[in-house]
Amino acid sequence: MGGRNETKVMYFILLGFPTTGELQLLLFSALLLVYLLTVLENLLIILIIRKNHSLQNPMYLFLGNLSFLEIWYVSVIEPKMIMDVLSHDKRISFQGCMVQLHFFVTLVCTEYVLLAVMACDRFLAICNPLRYPLIMRHKLCAQLVAGCWMCGLTTSSIKLNFIARLSFCDVDKINHYFCDISPLLNISCSDSSSAELVDFILALLVIMVPLCTVVASYICILVTVLKIPSSQGRQKVFSTCSSHLTVVILFYSTTLFTYAHPKLMYTYRANKLVSVLYTVVVPLLNPLIYCLRNKEVRFAMRKTFSLKLTIVGISPEMQDAGCNPGISRKSVRRK
Repeated sequence: MGGRNETKVMYFILLGFPTTGELQLLLFSALLLVYLLTVLENLLIILIIRKNHSLQNPMYLFLGNLSFLEIWYVSVIEPKMIMDVLSHDKRISFQGCMVQLHFFVTLVCTEYVLLAVMACDRFLAICNPLRYPLIMRHKLCAQLVAGCWMCGLTTSSIKLNFIARLSFCDVDKINHYFCDISPLLNISCSDSSSAELVDFILALLVIMVPLCTVVASYICILVTVLKIPSSQGRQKVFSTCSSHLTVVILFYSTTLFTYAHPKLMYTYRANKLVSVLYTVVVPLLNPLIYCLRNKEVRFAMRKTFSLKLTIVGISPEMQDAGCNPGISRKSVRRK
């Protein structure tokens, strides 16, 4: 097609972000630090939820699964991205590219549906508080989480089935820092109309159906909250879902820009920059949003670390003495 040689491509070259020698080490250090912080933050949330009985409810079960998902989510993209900053060999094998694409699409689609399930959970807790414990039992929560993963796996398998059938000719350079669908469609030398159509339809379904669910849930929540007479009561109820709403806005807005448009509207520079937001920045911010905006998580975190300090022989009084010079060690011993 178009005079290209239809030879089988054995590997792709990820062009990533072109940087000068002076910026390479700085970019490498920044990306490595962000990756390690993201993994550490999400592991910390999982640990806090597991160790605190007060957080053993559906809301935090879903949050723990979201943290588990995001550890894998960043691990699929960022290690290769970090290595490519300093490496001259930016190749990725065809099989490696397909594996990365499969896991990435699975995790992204799973997160879309999981965020919608979390919105429904908040809707039931706020709008139907009496029936909430009867509806959101542990078995149903486990089934919902499994359904989220099945939705992601199914969507990814369908998309990958069409992408893997494409032919890639003498162009083996991907203008991106990981294997994504749109860059692969752009370098294909075979007819990609079917793959484009399937990708576009599935992207709309996987994004728009959960998004409509989230919007409908929060409209009902808003109506219920406005009926509460006291402003303190309204603020207390809305604070339970404000962190989730913030995460939804960040994740959906960035990914909607990237995936809910046809191939003809694809622009390399804009999409690469937006991709950094939802693959690097948003996963880093999500645990901070849940910790800073959620009183229960903050309290459980203080409780967990206070317990660990007590176990290693540092009593709460000694913590106070260490932080407050006005409390002497002798007064601590008298206690």
